[in-house]
Amino acid sequence: MTEQNAYQQAGVDIKAGEEAVELMKDAVADTYNAQVLDGLGGFGAAFALGNQYQNPVLVSGADGVGTKLLLAIAADKHDTIGQDLVAMVANDILAQGAKPAFMLDYLAVDKMRPAVVAEIVTGVAKAAKASGMALIGGESAELPGLYAPKHYDLAAFAVGVAEQDQLLNPKNVAAGDVLIGLPSSGIHSNGYSLVRHVLGIQSDDDFNQLPEDLKTTLLTPTALYAKPVWPLVEAGLLQAMAHITGGGLTENLPRAYETTLSAQINWGSWPILPIFNTLQAAGQLALDDMLLTFNNGLGMVLIVKPAHRDAVLAALAAQDQAAYVIGEMVPYAGAGVVYSGDAPW
Repeated sequence: MTEQNAYQQAGVDIKAGEEAVELMKDAVADTYNAQVLDGLGGFGAAFALGNQYQNPVLVSGADGVGTKLLLAIAADKHDTIGQDLVAMVANDILAQGAKPAFMLDYLAVDKMRPAVVAEIVTGVAKAAKASGMALIGGESAELPGLYAPKHYDLAAFAVGVAEQDQLLNPKNVAAGDVLIGLPSSGIHSNGYSLVRHVLGIQSDDDFNQLPEDLKTTLLTPTALYAKPVWPLVEAGLLQAMAHITGGGLTENLPRAYETTLSAQINWGSWPILPIFNTLQAAGQLALDDMLLTFNNGLGMVLIVKPAHRDAVLAALAAQDQAAYVIGEMVPYAGAGVVYSGDAPW
């Protein structure tokens, strides 16, 4: 006698996967534009570049969310973690001088829970649309035995497009160029292993016993910068750009210029969000640890010519994007980034 529904009994529920697709498909389709040639269901996804480019270059990126996922799982809140995922890849592509175009996501779960899966992917789709990207494909995999109950992992691969001569190049940065910082929305998606350590979050119960405002702050999604910043790239107003992720200003900013230069950052030129003071105090963290782990209030740094400073600030203000002049480029001063003024810690 043959066994029915053997795969389901082994832990993989195909019907639950189909239900999840049904719940998320409208949000995914809402990201499509005329360049998307296929919808859900094919073996691959097709995207047409069109004929608006003279010498197009594709810029790709792949990333995940990291252990911030553990806090979303503890809170049973899955509607914003997708924005964290999108921001990680879209902001990286933008920093190269490319316009985010399309992405694919990968979601691996211990058990297919259609409502949760749809909530996650709908969050991805909304953030993709806000960044000008089509969510043209992906994979939701049920992997029984690989993940702890209710746990999942999330990753993305994205592609942007630019004219080759439009790409931002470290060689274009010179001493005297101005540094404009765009504020972060919070911790973003880096440093959460240290966050959990200093706040004593070893379990779901530990997280859920935190004050409500702190839990909300810890789950605040990563800021998306494509909408306010892409027009500046398109207008040729930027020399270079750095997405401030793991490694902070100290390690990410030097990726945007050559080793003959240093970025001189002025403490006090931007507001440091209270959460960073909370983390520093809770862990008695040294300044170097803060600088190498967290964004400390800056999610993206633009490098512009002095003559373009006012135009860039005005354009950002018109998009309701806060911005701060945080320093300037100088001849190499012993480190890729040097700090002046009174440090906050």
